[in-house]
Amino acid sequence: MVRHSVQEYGTLEAMRHKWIESERAGFDLGDSAIACWVRHHWHGFLRAKWLEHLEGSRFWIELDLNDFGLLQHRFLDCPIKDTVIGFLKTGKENLDVISWAIDSGQDLDMLLELLTGLDINSRRIEFEFFQRLANVN
Repeated sequence: MVRHSVQEYGTLEAMRHKWIESERAGFDLGDSAIACWVRHHWHGFLRAKWLEHLEGSRFWIELDLNDFGLLQHRFLDCPIKDTVIGFLKTGKENLDVISWAIDSGQDLDMLLELLTGLDINSRRIEFEFFQRLANVN
């Protein structure tokens, strides 16, 4: 299994963002462009990688080993799983999903079991670019 690093891929994306935005501005925006990427894109980037990990399509070393491929063997009989995963892929949070479930008359016990099993809020990690930069200097 190929192991990937969310931090390394995130750094590449942040550097790509810095380059594009610096080209637009006509000068090197430096760390402010990196900070902008972190503020506006890191959480969505991490969410997408976490979902890849859950689906078993890509292993990310910073994420829980026991979560890898979780959706291939758990919640298989949950009829709203794909809809909920779709919401999470578009950046929706647990409260958004719960509101949808209430409005559409979904089984809340089933939904809460799914959301608890996915445990999205405990999977948030910080981007370490600036910490690693400080350690180099």
